[in-house]
Amino acid sequence: MTNRLIRRVSGIVVFALAALAGAPAEAQVVIKLGTVAPEGSVWHDGLMRMRQQWKDASGGQVELRIYAGGVLGSEEELVRKLQRRALDAVALSSGGLPVVDASFQCLNVPMLFESTDNLAFVRAGAAPAIEKRIEQRGFKVLNWAPAGWVQIFAKQDIRTPDDMRKVRVWTSAGDPDTERIYKKLGFNAVPLPATDFLTSLQTGLLDAVPTMPLFALLERSYTVANHMTLLNWTPLNSATLVSAQAWARVPPDLQPRLLAIARAEGDALGARAEKAGEDAIREMQGRGLKVVRLSEAERAAWRAETEKAFPLYRGALCPADLFDEVVRLDRAWPGNAAHR
Repeated sequence: MTNRLIRRVSGIVVFALAALAGAPAEAQVVIKLGTVAPEGSVWHDGLMRMRQQWKDASGGQVELRIYAGGVLGSEEELVRKLQRRALDAVALSSGGLPVVDASFQCLNVPMLFESTDNLAFVRAGAAPAIEKRIEQRGFKVLNWAPAGWVQIFAKQDIRTPDDMRKVRVWTSAGDPDTERIYKKLGFNAVPLPATDFLTSLQTGLLDAVPTMPLFALLERSYTVANHMTLLNWTPLNSATLVSAQAWARVPPDLQPRLLAIARAEGDALGARAEKAGEDAIREMQGRGLKVVRLSEAERAAWRAETEKAFPLYRGALCPADLFDEVVRLDRAWPGNAAHR
């Protein structure tokens, strides 16, 4: 082989090695995550940020592959896929989390929490016990991300529980627990699929819908139910879970860093979701929505009424000991002195 040919071959080899060294490493671990959050929503955007940060922090070794918009089914179906190991992780709301474990229901109690700060205080105290139960089921909580508050949208002013008893209230079909709670409170619950409640408001089958302001804006239900009672009826909690088996595939030295990224993104997502809800309310007000603001006496009446449903939660919908701890933490929240 001539010297010129040797130099040419050597140059090709060096170029090829340099190209390989500069190419991004192929992910050694792929975490497949399902969510019903629509693409482009604040929740989906948060997952996409987490995906990029995981890629950067792991040098491309760990890829979070996101299936959004419910393309893999409802939240219940996503949980079943997670349990069957067809998925590695899920990002769920209050509707899907109790399917994984009943302990999540303790954070869904109507009118128990006064504000986002109140919820954060209670969740921080209750999270270790909940996460331990989740680990016993073979999953790990990557983050908590409060997704906003459910308010009451109605065709007329709703100021008191008695006002609520005079109207037909939507509840999700296939959710007998919520239906039972509403009936305990004397509400006329009408179970229907979420896709039907706008039409049902228009036809008179429904008069009121408890929902998030952002959903009311996107689904235009506020154009019919154009009175919103600012009540913080219940928080819409969300969390991201990964199977212990999938998490074990992540190199141990990377796990603390990726977990810290997930937790930080969950905290940031909660703030963004709350702001999105506030922006949605302002936008709907500009289009004719009337916001019904309650006095402290009226809010106290709601809290007194909803406490009648506590026995339906304690032991039946969530573990009695955890329910008691959540109530204790709520009573211990420093802001209670100013509100209750």
